[in-house]
Amino acid sequence: MDRRSLIKNAGIAGVLAAAVAPAVHAQAAVRWRLASSFPKSLDTIFGSAEKFSQTVKALSGGKFEVSLHAAGELMPAFGVVDALENSTVEMAQTAPYYFTGKNSIFAFGCAVPFGLTARQMDAWMEHGNGRKLFDAFCANYNIKSYSAGNTGTQMGGWYRKEIKSVADLKGLKMRLGGGLFGEAMAKLGVVSQNMPAGDVYQALEKGTLDSTEFVGPHDDQKLGFNKVAPFYYYPGWWEGGAELEFFVNAKAYAALSAENKAIVDAATRVAARDMTAKYDAFNPVALKKLVADKTQLKAFPKDVMDAGFKASMEVFAEHEAKSPEFKKIHQDMRAFQRDQLLWERFSELRFNQYMSSVKL
Repeated sequence: MDRRSLIKNAGIAGVLAAAVAPAVHAQAAVRWRLASSFPKSLDTIFGSAEKFSQTVKALSGGKFEVSLHAAGELMPAFGVVDALENSTVEMAQTAPYYFTGKNSIFAFGCAVPFGLTARQMDAWMEHGNGRKLFDAFCANYNIKSYSAGNTGTQMGGWYRKEIKSVADLKGLKMRLGGGLFGEAMAKLGVVSQNMPAGDVYQALEKGTLDSTEFVGPHDDQKLGFNKVAPFYYYPGWWEGGAELEFFVNAKAYAALSAENKAIVDAATRVAARDMTAKYDAFNPVALKKLVADKTQLKAFPKDVMDAGFKASMEVFAEHEAKSPEFKKIHQDMRAFQRDQLLWERFSELRFNQYMSSVKL
């Protein structure tokens, strides 16, 4: 090859390199911070944040990293929405119903009394109107939402004394996660306390709390509630399927490249599925251990369930009367739920009833 050909071919190579270079090098390193409302000891919930961070790093080849900060490291557990609204952090992991003090609509991003199960919630959010309605609301707080996983139907909590009737709830000091459940329980005479999970054990031990609800056997065993409250009730009618959320600062998300937006979208789905699967895998093992350690497992009496349902429906009606937006979202969720319950009569419910009656 002569000198002229070399120069010519080198020029073509340079043009090609210049055209390719932006696609290869334009992705500047991105560093986000995620503030969780939960302690690192909860390998299920905080583990969802870890799975998200790991997946983002892997998909981006290390060019997009998300550092994780447990409750209290950057801000208090219940300070994450303010931090996102003010663009202090790019992302949070939390239970939206912690923030019903700001607006009761936050509860629909997590769980409401006698609400959706994990699969129903996933269906409503992703293929019903749930995510669209919730994100329209969250836009007021500079937030875009994603599922971080679902706990499934939760337990009804730990009690220092037996709950034999509705009368036993009167005056009970109970740690409640937040949301509309606290309002419903207040109608039954319960004195609601909202505090981070890490503070509950000591409060139960000292008697400043009479009871607590958190999630279910795996997490509750880690937090040691069985050592200070012997009675474990079910089901948690206020959380038929509690969804944890990744809240993303909307401005930070908008600033991402299309590729990094796709990475965030994909990584949240990986993390959400992983968390729900962990709960289904770990809870049965933990429940057997708790019972072996003398935990007294008890079902709520029917009159407690009926009273809870009546009180909850009153709470929903009160909020609907005050907020057209609340009414719109609640009615949409209930219409979706009715169809789900109809279908499950012929599918999961019947199948599970039969499988529970036979010996494997």
